[in-house]
Amino acid sequence: MWRMRVVHATGYAYKSPVTASFNEARLTPRSDSRQNVILNRVETVPATRQYRYVDYWGTAVTTFDLHAPHTELEVTASSVVETEEAAPPESSVSWADLKSEAVIDRFDEFLTPTLYTPASKRLERVARQIAKEHEPHEAVIEAARWVHSELQYVPGTTGVHSSGLDALREGKGVCQDFAHLTLIVLRGMGIPARYVSGYLHPERSAEVGDTIEGQSHAWIQAWTGEWWHYDPTNDKDINEQYISVGVGRDYADVTPLKGIYSGEGSTDLDVVVEITRLA
Repeated sequence: MWRMRVVHATGYAYKSPVTASFNEARLTPRSDSRQNVILNRVETVPATRQYRYVDYWGTAVTTFDLHAPHTELEVTASSVVETEEAAPPESSVSWADLKSEAVIDRFDEFLTPTLYTPASKRLERVARQIAKEHEPHEAVIEAARWVHSELQYVPGTTGVHSSGLDALREGKGVCQDFAHLTLIVLRGMGIPARYVSGYLHPERSAEVGDTIEGQSHAWIQAWTGEWWHYDPTNDKDINEQYISVGVGRDYADVTPLKGIYSGEGSTDLDVVVEITRLA
């Protein structure tokens, strides 16, 4: 078991005073069978009124609005989370089960193309080839391995609005692209799959008490009888170093911060993530 503290700070600077802003933050880690959230708070400067709810996909959302003129906005989420290695799935299904009306109906939203995970004839052919040679559980890992062989991890190569196909054309991308491309292949073979946002502590042998500059991370969950995690960027199962935050169909469902504001001019955005292993 690991215990980690994550501080995720985001700063906006506006070119002229903003008179009102409405925001949603998806920065609260999940409590589930693999991880337990001991503490979470979302703070803003200037101070704001906050409301919390759980969205349609099961992600905790903090909403806040600000009605006084401001030229800067800082949002800091602090969490302490205990994590365990993910248990391997105990049940599995066949391709025939996945083709059943009950499964297709139940998981329709995780089988349907989206803006970030559009349908592709080429990827459907790749998916069919993998499905022909592997059972569903192994096919998930093979799909992630195929993506891992097609994409080179290069920070800053794609924007937040790039789809998995955009990254494939470039031959490079970041964790978001690895996840989106894997989702396209999995959905192409009829395996329900969803996008997971969170954090990854990069040091397996991290010393307790050391704070490192971390980053947001993304991976996937596939359903082959039950939901389980896989990280296509690093081509491996997830372990105690991973903290899950949001799940959804793609990045659009789990954007860490989004909002609207009244005022002119663009904003400068600064994001810092610090992760400390506590135990």
